[in-house]
Amino acid sequence: MNGVSLFWSLLMGGGVALLALWWSDGVPTLEARIAPALRLPSSGASNASTPGSVRYPRVERWLGPRLASAVRMVGRFGSAPSDLASRLRRAGTSLTVDQFRAEQVVWGIGGLAAGVALGFGLAASRGTSPLALGVLAASMAASGVAAREYALGRAVARREAGILAELPTIAEMLALAVNAGEGIGGALDRVGRIAAGSLADELRAMVGAAKSGVPLGEALRELADATRVAELRRFADGIAIAVERGTPLADLLHSQANDIREAGRRRLMEEGGKREIAMMIPVVFLILPVTVIFAVFPGIVAINLGP
Repeated sequence: MNGVSLFWSLLMGGGVALLALWWSDGVPTLEARIAPALRLPSSGASNASTPGSVRYPRVERWLGPRLASAVRMVGRFGSAPSDLASRLRRAGTSLTVDQFRAEQVVWGIGGLAAGVALGFGLAASRGTSPLALGVLAASMAASGVAAREYALGRAVARREAGILAELPTIAEMLALAVNAGEGIGGALDRVGRIAAGSLADELRAMVGAAKSGVPLGEALRELADATRVAELRRFADGIAIAVERGTPLADLLHSQANDIREAGRRRLMEEGGKREIAMMIPVVFLILPVTVIFAVFPGIVAINLGP
């Protein structure tokens, strides 16, 4: 038996074992069948009669510890729990650390399934060795776990970019509310209720914390610490200092909105400069050599041909 046949045999054997396990869970045991007639408190009967119980208890008992072990292994090699909890908070998701690790395991299982399917194709077409197929499946599983981590990072970046884009408008709305006679607490409450977006959600949560007894300055600083946006941190610190010292807020809010817009304009100019430099790479290494070849090649051919 060659390596490809051994690989196929192992996969087929695993599939048959899983089917047998699934079929055995669907068949009631002898105790479960005779318990209603004897009025015995059977474990199988209780599972069958309890609402929301597991349909296949053996599969759950078999997979549960293994999934828990996989979650612990991913947590051992992944980010620290405190850092991951902070990133989940910044992404605006309600997932806990354990739930996110479980999602990483699911993504890893999906990558493993894709690797096995690709291995089937390679084994059928090219006769690849089982060792290479195993390495491919393990690499795809690790890529699935890393892809979930990357997706979380992208979600954090998108949400913080949205908060930064909403901040000047929120600051202007707060300035208008303060000019109309609202206090800073009422202005934050009003803007949080009428605005939409990630920053408005954070404002509503902050106002709720302030109403529950947290000092407004502390709630503002907690908001800035949770999002880790530098402009929002300066904005929150400015409001907190103004509230503590009793200084006028309207002019402060207008100036901070202008400063945030100016900082955004500078970032756009810097990004444009970086993109302009990046555009030089294809021009210098791709377009320019082709242009030189088209300009020089006819002369070289004419010289080689001679009179």
